[in-house]
Amino acid sequence: MLLLPEVLSILLLDIVFLVFLIIAFFLSIKIFLKWDINSTSNTQYNLEKQSFLTATIIKYIFALKLPLFLFFIFTLDKISNVLTGAMCAAGVVDATQYGLYLFIFKILNLYIFGFWLLLHKIDISDETLPYTKIKFGFFCIVFFLFITEIILEFYMFSSINPNKMVSCCGTLYSNSSTSYISNLFKIDTMLLLSSFYGLFIIMILGYIFKLKTIFAFSNLFFLIVAIISLIIFFGTYIYELPTHHCPFCLLQKDYYYIGYFLYSFLFFGTFYGIVIAFLPKIDTLYYTKSLLFNFLYIVIVSSYVLVYYWKNGVFL
Repeated sequence: MLLLPEVLSILLLDIVFLVFLIIAFFLSIKIFLKWDINSTSNTQYNLEKQSFLTATIIKYIFALKLPLFLFFIFTLDKISNVLTGAMCAAGVVDATQYGLYLFIFKILNLYIFGFWLLLHKIDISDETLPYTKIKFGFFCIVFFLFITEIILEFYMFSSINPNKMVSCCGTLYSNSSTSYISNLFKIDTMLLLSSFYGLFIIMILGYIFKLKTIFAFSNLFFLIVAIISLIIFFGTYIYELPTHHCPFCLLQKDYYYIGYFLYSFLFFGTFYGIVIAFLPKIDTLYYTKSLLFNFLYIVIVSSYVLVYYWKNGVFL
């Protein structure tokens, strides 16, 4: 699988990013240890110039991670065409022992990388650069998360055996599955939907009263509940098939690539909501962005249920 054009593109970009981030890593250590904004020495002057270069490298690489994540999903979906038994990216993720860990790591890193970008934005908006030392110290930790992601990515693609039978999404995402996913289908649907819409109401209350901790945690739980409810309930209305629960098939042409919109709205909505609890300086616009994207997500998934009922007069 390493010789597929899409896989080669991903791995080559990983190598390019890694080279530049190694440079940024060593410069970040230097800045973190020696930074003193009150100093007028030549060392501090050089550090200020180096901090601009380092931040630029990190910023552009991290900003590219979201479109590259979408390209990664596209690549998995394309690989599924050559794997026996796979119908979508779900079969590819399950094809090796590294797939699930890589997928979780990539999502986690998206949130962490996005947090660094916002912290950088806040830092450079203040002429005293109050968070420069913090953001570069934080990057030194994030760097190892990036390294781990690259290693997992290489092992996953190199471990895929095109001659081996893999499980299809219909097998993986069903209550008859022997995997941990089957436990999701034991959740009561009414309880799940009540939590889904209830968490959004809590968000609104957090927005009105500017309760940042409640707003952030409601977004965190909303992310988890939204994914589970999409698999168990809303996805079946998008597929118009009560036995189809796959969260990956939503990304295919047959369903007008609606998954890309849903996951993008969910990511931006929960991202802006969660980071509110961690950012040292809060822009009230983050509250609005979080609510807007989460609202769009809710409207889209709910509309599929309503349209199905309007067309057929029954629920699935």
